[in-house]
Amino acid sequence: MLEFENVSKSFWTGSQRKVILDQVSFRVELGKSLGILAPNGTGKTTLINMMAGLEKPDEGEIRRGCKISFPLGFMGGVVNRLSALANARYIANLYGLDPDYVEAYCRWLCGLGEYFDQPLGTYSSGMRARFSFSLMLALDFDVYLIDEGMPSTTDVEFNKKAGAILQERLQTTTIIIVSHQAKTLEKFASSAAVLLDGKLNMFETLEEAKQLYDYETQG
Repeated sequence: MLEFENVSKSFWTGSQRKVILDQVSFRVELGKSLGILAPNGTGKTTLINMMAGLEKPDEGEIRRGCKISFPLGFMGGVVNRLSALANARYIANLYGLDPDYVEAYCRWLCGLGEYFDQPLGTYSSGMRARFSFSLMLALDFDVYLIDEGMPSTTDVEFNKKAGAILQERLQTTTIIIVSHQAKTLEKFASSAAVLLDGKLNMFETLEEAKQLYDYETQG
């Protein structure tokens, strides 16, 4: 279970205060994946980071009654000068998991070959995305956080393999995915919400959420 109670968050941009959340309350139950539609610039990444505990709210309380992943694409826990191998083992130890298993799983899924033994600082953005996604799936979470869908990689085989694993995980875990495109949410979300003007409008279905989102962003 993940719960926000009267949570507020804003930033000072230099000329005005940008409100991300204004007294927002909602709850995500395990087993019911949530898709959140939000236009670019409204604070999608900030919201995901708050769920993960990477950013704190200005007001209110966030309760995490389960194991929640770092956001897909977040590389703050890894060290650029170390290889994927060293990073995988380091992160495994942080989470109390078997380093041999996490290393082997990441090596198998990301398919980087000899680059797996090279420093992350030498990776292209696509290679980093593949390693990040592989690492997230190697760890055992109740809730997976995804910002803007699958990683930006042109590797078709990786996308297919990782996508199939993520679909399989839906049977036993919960996914919270935030995007500015409804199509990104279709595969994963059983319920949906729309983030607009600091408010999170919750809906039972993605179709209902899409109607409000299209009206507000295209009207």
